[in-house]
Amino acid sequence: MDGMTDLALVLPKIVGDDPADFDSSPEQPYAESIESPNDMLVDPEDLIVDSDLNEKDDVININPDSDGEPAQRADDYEAMKNLVLPPLPEQPETLAEGYHTWHIEQWRGAKRREHGPVFEVGGFPWRVLMFPYGNNVDHASFYLEQGYPDGPPEDYTCCAQFGLVLWNPKCPELYTHHTAHHRFTKEEGDWGFTRFVELRKLWNSTWEDSGRLLVEGDEAMVTAYVRVVKDETGVLWHNFLNYDSKKETGFVGLKNQGATCYLNSLIQSLYFTNAFRKAIYQIPTGDEETLSNSAYTLQRLFYQLQTSDNAVGTNELTKSFGWETRHIFEQQDVQELSRKLMERMEEKMKGTEAENVLPSLFSGKVRTYISCINVEYESRRVEDFWDVQLNVSGNRSIEEGFKDYVQVETMDGENQYFAGDEFKLQDAKKGVIFESFPEVLHLQLKRFQYDIEHDAMMKVNDRYEFPETFDAEPYLSTDADRSEPWIYKLHSVLVHSGDLNAGHYYAFIKPTKDGWFYKYDDDKVTKATLREALEDNFGGEYTVNGTVHMSKAGTPLMRQNSAYMLVYIRESRQDKVLLPVLQEDTPPHLQRKLDEEAAVREARKKERDEQHLYLWVKVITEDTYNAHGGTDLTNFDANHDVDPAAARPYRMLRKATLRELIDKVAEDTNADPNKLRLWSMVNRQNKTTRPDMPLSNLDVTLEEAHQKLVGSKTAELRLWAEPAQEGVDKDGNAIWPVHPSTPNGVAHRTDLFLLFLKYFDVDNQQLSGAGHIYISRDKKVEELAPVILKKMGWPEKLPSGERLALKLFEEIKPSMIEPLKAKQSLKAAELQDGDIVCFQKSTDSRVSSESDRESVSLKSVPIDGRIEDARQFYDFLVHRRVVRFHPHPVRNANPEEFENFSLILSAKHSYDQMAAKVGERLGLDGTHLRFWTVNATTNNPKAAVKRGPSQTLQTILNPPYSTFSNNNQRFDSLFFEVLEISLSELDTKKPVTVYWLSEGVSKDEAVNILVPKNGNAQDVVNALIKKAGIDDEETGGPIRLYELHSHKIHKEHTPPRNQSVISITDYVTLVAERIPKEDLDAQQNEIIQAFHFQGEPNKAHGIPFRFRIMENEKFADTKKRLEKRMGVKGKNFEKIKFAVVKRSSYSKPTYLNDEDVIWEIASNDDDMLGLDHIDRTRVIRNGAGDLFLK
Repeated sequence: MDGMTDLALVLPKIVGDDPADFDSSPEQPYAESIESPNDMLVDPEDLIVDSDLNEKDDVININPDSDGEPAQRADDYEAMKNLVLPPLPEQPETLAEGYHTWHIEQWRGAKRREHGPVFEVGGFPWRVLMFPYGNNVDHASFYLEQGYPDGPPEDYTCCAQFGLVLWNPKCPELYTHHTAHHRFTKEEGDWGFTRFVELRKLWNSTWEDSGRLLVEGDEAMVTAYVRVVKDETGVLWHNFLNYDSKKETGFVGLKNQGATCYLNSLIQSLYFTNAFRKAIYQIPTGDEETLSNSAYTLQRLFYQLQTSDNAVGTNELTKSFGWETRHIFEQQDVQELSRKLMERMEEKMKGTEAENVLPSLFSGKVRTYISCINVEYESRRVEDFWDVQLNVSGNRSIEEGFKDYVQVETMDGENQYFAGDEFKLQDAKKGVIFESFPEVLHLQLKRFQYDIEHDAMMKVNDRYEFPETFDAEPYLSTDADRSEPWIYKLHSVLVHSGDLNAGHYYAFIKPTKDGWFYKYDDDKVTKATLREALEDNFGGEYTVNGTVHMSKAGTPLMRQNSAYMLVYIRESRQDKVLLPVLQEDTPPHLQRKLDEEAAVREARKKERDEQHLYLWVKVITEDTYNAHGGTDLTNFDANHDVDPAAARPYRMLRKATLRELIDKVAEDTNADPNKLRLWSMVNRQNKTTRPDMPLSNLDVTLEEAHQKLVGSKTAELRLWAEPAQEGVDKDGNAIWPVHPSTPNGVAHRTDLFLLFLKYFDVDNQQLSGAGHIYISRDKKVEELAPVILKKMGWPEKLPSGERLALKLFEEIKPSMIEPLKAKQSLKAAELQDGDIVCFQKSTDSRVSSESDRESVSLKSVPIDGRIEDARQFYDFLVHRRVVRFHPHPVRNANPEEFENFSLILSAKHSYDQMAAKVGERLGLDGTHLRFWTVNATTNNPKAAVKRGPSQTLQTILNPPYSTFSNNNQRFDSLFFEVLEISLSELDTKKPVTVYWLSEGVSKDEAVNILVPKNGNAQDVVNALIKKAGIDDEETGGPIRLYELHSHKIHKEHTPPRNQSVISITDYVTLVAERIPKEDLDAQQNEIIQAFHFQGEPNKAHGIPFRFRIMENEKFADTKKRLEKRMGVKGKNFEKIKFAVVKRSSYSKPTYLNDEDVIWEIASNDDDMLGLDHIDRTRVIRNGAGDLFLK
């Protein structure tokens, strides 16, 4: 359960010993505390715990000396049966009952473990298992055990309630007993009581002050009472270990992501509304197979529920809703979720063959009316409804709820209805009546209501009954179509268990019209009885067989589980609604896509299963090295399919040989396998990875090579494939500078050694591999120059006649690049196999010399960004950052003009250098750019980056200290905003966002303006006029500027608007509009504040506005002015319900009819006009965005 602790109700005089006393396997190793895997307790989701109950009270001992009443005797078997086999909460049908008495003689002479005689009840053999000296406890232990001599059959299952009575045969009034029930199976073939009775009470003290011992003369009787009950659902008292929903029921459940059980129950109910499922399949998604399409993800989910053998996840669906991780741990409003889902699917169905399916399935019509009693006059309005909300509080059934819903209010006395100029004030009846009900009727039971005393939403646990069949005809208007009966059959019961803050949701659904109900509890599906689906979810007091269970405090125990939503299907339309959904109804592209994904998953599973047989080998080849533009020889972590410089990956069988590996490498590189040689790689102490030695024995397995060369240091084998440079011998074998001539395969060393070359191209600002060479250690550094010139194919002299000179450096490690001395020998320079020499062209005619060792500043990037020295370029590589830039979606005038792009920058770049690079990429002035960090959770703009002299790209993307504002920031992306003025000038301005209402109040435009920090509200208006390109107040008329807070007007800035801009906080919203002409001459008492809300006034949304009301104007005429004022027309306007919201009765708005006069009803200055309609821009808690973003 989401957020709930498992609860259990211990029923006095029903259960046996403490829960720890139940033991399912006496043969397990003895321990002081034997713990049962299946305590005999009532289903925790069905009851509320009474914290005053003490589990110690559940042991029942009968005192034979009870006051005046004859003592019950253990040999009165019928009476004892009624005592030890009380009614069960589950009320299962009894199949058979029986009892058997075992006469125990020579108790203290018995073995450590004894079995009683086998007896039969219900066609099953039973026997009592006894531990006379306790099952590793200081109590005698007794269990009921199956009595099959050779063990029970594989499919053995028996549900039984049983009681064990230990009594004195010489005085049957002395006895003790315990009761339990259990699902006996092959795995759990015994059940009972480890602590049945204390040993010291058997012989050392008299029993219950009777003056006699319970066991006299080592003799006692044990009577086993067994009641075998019917397991209707197949899961009675099931422990659900290894339970398979698909195998047992044919259906699968939905996985709970965290707190999405409410979503799971709704989705299952809609899935089994087959006509809805079929309509969803008819939405064309073949051209939009994207997981951001909620219709496509719902199709995928439904198809997987049809075909999967295991519980299905809802992750794809919730991601398509735009939900983030935190939203799956928040329980949303189920009714709103249902409506939003219907709206979104209805939009997706427009223009398809399923366009009208949803309204025909789920939508009915309801009429709101006021009918005069004494004259022929009626005002009415007909609206569509998709669900009916019924009050639970004050009603005991849905019949009473419907009567309450359609009850008629009499308007008389001071509350008479104004019926127009002809009839004036009249007595009238006001109410609602249904004109039609949908084929699938969703009833929302109002289990959660606002509690005035607690000033909070509370759950209503009152008993509220609902039938399996009900007739909706009494709640229809007299002129409704009655050609078919309005009989409805129960299809789904959605249940909430717990309270408002912590609870769990599950559903009981009847997939076919004549079948069983099934309980859908997240990933578990079980068959359910009619009582479990209906009566157990009425709520109210907890009763068993008509008896109300009381707490020790004397108050009734209340059920914590109750229905909150019911789904009924019109009986005459069941065949249409529950029509079979066939394979051909499923979109072919959906089947194909899911089959392909299943094949990929199966291949990955096979790969994982066979992973121990394979070894990953990463090979550096000539082409990968030459393409490498970074430090060292390659990036072993990169993907070769994406980066051609990454090492080539090979998944090889461990038993494959190095020769087989060479063949694969040769095939991939179009090389002769005889001209390739593999070198092992070694991790040096300076954190670089270089070739170590060639591998001469190619017949060893990869596993042997891996163990010898690497061991357990890395999971993969890393190698370098060297291409031959000196041709082949007469046998066609490559000639290598170092020959493996010794019999044991050890390479014979010469004075030649291996060097890798890299070229820094100053003109293109690029570093790349330039192959490898062999050279004598005795050569001087300057002798490398002709070798490199030949390798690169460069002439020794330039066209000018000057000698082509080179600068040479050793790449020791990424952060250590040292120039080489021209006259120094390579041996003296400490160069060895696998070292890297980097070269660049020089303007000097000499090879690298002492003069080249001048210091080069690495503290900052050159101002112009051009790097002239390889050492600076290596420093750039160390601090290189690839940053993704996005146009700010709100603050740029036309963000669609800009594309997202990536730049390679240095972490040392200052703010201005970064701005210059971005400006160069955009073709704009970098001084007119401002940057914003990116929220790592939402990928939305987070905060503006401050420009400062010490600010670098490193400190921007990775702040040196963590604060609330930067602890959730992406380190690889920034938003950019194009400014109209330079950033330095911007620092003297205050950014303000004003929402300009251009067409009534239905269309608002966010206008971002800059106002001097020492300015006032009038400067805001002036800047708005300029930025929005609208007429000034003298030409176009006065402008109204006001602040909003919580979707209500907080303050209006009237001329001369001298309030300081600084005093306008970021916690309010600024709105501006032209003052309507009819408001220009209005008095203060003629202006009322109008605001939008959904259902309850405290659920405000949208932009409020000022509206002029007229004395003696009927609301029918007022609505015409409202329609014009708001700029909303047609059906959208008709869906709005208007009400007067008074401060004194804020939670109870007074809804208006056409004949009302708002002037008379809104009599106080602080009364408001409320517009009740669906919030289509609802923001999820914590400001995450609309419930459905895609």
